[in-house]
Amino acid sequence: MRPSALPKLRDQVLRHLDDPAAPLRSRTGEHNQAALDAEASRLRDADLYWVAPDMAALAVSAGVQLAAARWATADRPTPCGLIMFDGGIGSVDYNGAQVPVEAITWGPADGGCSIGLWLTRATLADRISRFATLVEDQVPPLIPVVSHILPVTVDPLPLASLPVDIPVQVVSALAAAWLLMEQPSLAERRPERPDKATARAYARASRAVPEVSIIDLRRAYVPDAQEETGEDAAGRRYRHRWVVQGHWRNAWRPSVKAHRQVWIPAHVKGPSGAPFLKTEKVNVWRR
Repeated sequence: MRPSALPKLRDQVLRHLDDPAAPLRSRTGEHNQAALDAEASRLRDADLYWVAPDMAALAVSAGVQLAAARWATADRPTPCGLIMFDGGIGSVDYNGAQVPVEAITWGPADGGCSIGLWLTRATLADRISRFATLVEDQVPPLIPVVSHILPVTVDPLPLASLPVDIPVQVVSALAAAWLLMEQPSLAERRPERPDKATARAYARASRAVPEVSIIDLRRAYVPDAQEETGEDAAGRRYRHRWVVQGHWRNAWRPSVKAHRQVWIPAHVKGPSGAPFLKTEKVNVWRR
């Protein structure tokens, strides 16, 4: 699937959610209907994001090192969103089966932030192809797996304190993605218009044509002149090179007038040509 297809995919999911006779509605039980109504409402209001594979991988890796996160409206890219992770961001246990998470929706719910986890129809069809054939017109292109409501707090909420049924790896990757998207030195954001057929369909219905924000990884390491010459601010000379692993740092963000976690990418310190303290392979991002 291409990023430009995301508006059409969203509309197809909504058709299944809005149809009481659709299997997504008729076979999920009465107790799930209110949650599906709420998910449909958030989908209609959602801004659309597509995360490229490299950025998705970074979000997962950086999320592992994220100790806490905030879930308020001001901490999200937009109040409601649908984000597709090309390649996925892990899996959740669902009735004993590991189900991949390939998309996440978010939005307000009961005073908190609702997080909905989704699986693509294509992945489901591939998983069951050995013993069954999926009837595609009865299954939406995105399938809701589970949703959770995360509390909105003034201080960052420790991820270790989340209820045991909430997949920490997945929600931490989402929180990391939100933070990384705010760093222009790391993330490149560019708009993608839907394909012409979808744009014409929106025009016929007098609907505004939505854009998809593609989030990709920018090569972010720019060598510091002092590090390259081997001299620090105090005039001390470095005699070796070493790796500074990627890590989060609390930093002031003028755009939001608050402190936010900022990802400091892995990079090499020390003068060019000096020996490494350890012999290891090092991948360095450069512009």
